[in-house]
Amino acid sequence: MNPLTFAGSAALVVLSITTHEACHGFVADRLGDPTAREQGRLTLNPLPHIDLFFTILLPLFLILSGTGIVFGGAKPVPVNVSRLRRPRRDWALVGAAGPLSNLVIAVGLALLLAILSGIGFAAPGVPLAEVIAIGIFVNVLLAVFNLIPIPPLDGSRVVQYFLSGRALDSYRRLERFGLLVIVALVFFVPATQSFLRDAIVICTATITWPLGIWVDMEPVLRSALFG
Repeated sequence: MNPLTFAGSAALVVLSITTHEACHGFVADRLGDPTAREQGRLTLNPLPHIDLFFTILLPLFLILSGTGIVFGGAKPVPVNVSRLRRPRRDWALVGAAGPLSNLVIAVGLALLLAILSGIGFAAPGVPLAEVIAIGIFVNVLLAVFNLIPIPPLDGSRVVQYFLSGRALDSYRRLERFGLLVIVALVFFVPATQSFLRDAIVICTATITWPLGIWVDMEPVLRSALFG
């Protein structure tokens, strides 16, 4: 990968992850829980959000091991559900805020890539175009992955809104070993890998196709990642 593309992509990925977490805190704050604000997490400064394992060590290990699967995250923003004005509804909105922020970023980057395409700069080997293409891909990946409905991922917060009683209690108990389930599904169940890959491609195409840049983005992304 071109050094400029690598540096720009790394900065954009960190900003995307930081925005994802900050949006959780911002929505929680607006809905009555100031915990994130009290702990200094309502910021786009990446330093308060960095988690040594999930932000640095895990993605680096996956890249160096050549698994072909790379994911990570940031330090979860603290949310005190009991301080939310309408806990069941608001917890779902807080959970949805992170993935939604990534989709908004992906759409914004797609619009920027469409402008570059219109002036002839959306081509393989152009660092700016490659950074934007990677940014679209990574933000769609973050949105899709975090919407998996397994605790503690964001999708589970939305699902909990539709459950009650014993079903809700049983679902919440999954959180104790949810990360192990997620890792097992992603790494050892080919059907899960295929589903995530297809979901990412479909979502990316849905964002870029109406702008006429899906045909431009695919070779740019391929060149940036594998060229």
